[in-house]
Amino acid sequence: MGKNVNLTCKVANLIFKNPVLTASGTFGYGVEYEKHLDLNKLGGFVVKGLSIKERSGNNPPRIVETPCGMLNAIGLQNIGVDRFLKEKLPKIAKFNTHIIANIYGTQIDEFLELAEKLNNAERISAIEVNVSCPNVRVGGMLFGKDPNMVFKLTSAIKKVSDKPIIIKLTPNVSDIVSIAKAAESAGADAVSLINTIAGMVIDVKSKKPVLFNKIGGLSGPAIYPVGVKMVYEVYHAVKIPVIGVGGIYSADIALQYMIAGAMLVEVGTANFVQPNITIEIIKGMEEYAKREGISNISDIIGSCCK
Repeated sequence: MGKNVNLTCKVANLIFKNPVLTASGTFGYGVEYEKHLDLNKLGGFVVKGLSIKERSGNNPPRIVETPCGMLNAIGLQNIGVDRFLKEKLPKIAKFNTHIIANIYGTQIDEFLELAEKLNNAERISAIEVNVSCPNVRVGGMLFGKDPNMVFKLTSAIKKVSDKPIIIKLTPNVSDIVSIAKAAESAGADAVSLINTIAGMVIDVKSKKPVLFNKIGGLSGPAIYPVGVKMVYEVYHAVKIPVIGVGGIYSADIALQYMIAGAMLVEVGTANFVQPNITIEIIKGMEEYAKREGISNISDIIGSCCK
């Protein structure tokens, strides 16, 4: 099988031991998965999206299974940033991996308050800014669909935080490249894409949407070709690192994202099906690299069509 493979990757000033992270909203605050896998083996994990105040989320039904995926309208339920810092962060600080905080606000001032609070948390490696959630009524994609708003928000956050800032992009736009360029111009250290795709499921008997919120976010294997295509487009348009997200359920899919241009990948819905899937993906990446005679996994980034 050859020599050991170097799986490390770098984003901003952060060295990741491997490219595999977990996606926000699918891994709780990390502690929930401690009994299922060794979190120290992950490149990092992104905690459940945090808001200023505790959110109860949307009314149920909030999840419905779809072919090759699921539609969710959880509504960013979370315990709030203060409780996270007091109750959850001390429990996950012990893990030897990067902890990334995902934040959500309904107005710029809320994003700034969140970024300031988290900037003082030593164990938070980076902040991922959610401007792309399709299942909340205020905020969400209202920020992520407008390049000018993304530029304004990113610029403001960079002024109050010295941690690496990752802007999470929505696929529910006509031109994701323009949004990524706006984030880059404003000083973002990386962009992550894609968030869920807006969708709806209808109960034909009642003739009503299954979800109480009517519209939800589609995730799972069904969306990965969209994610790979958008990562490819953004990689060729910006110079900052791209993080691939969406429908990753195997090493093969994760590698597709990296070959398309992703420096790191985030595994989401697959965590619900197989809680230790990230460990299997890391192993699969290493096995692939050995078979192909690749000494550094970063060598495959953006190698598509070269």
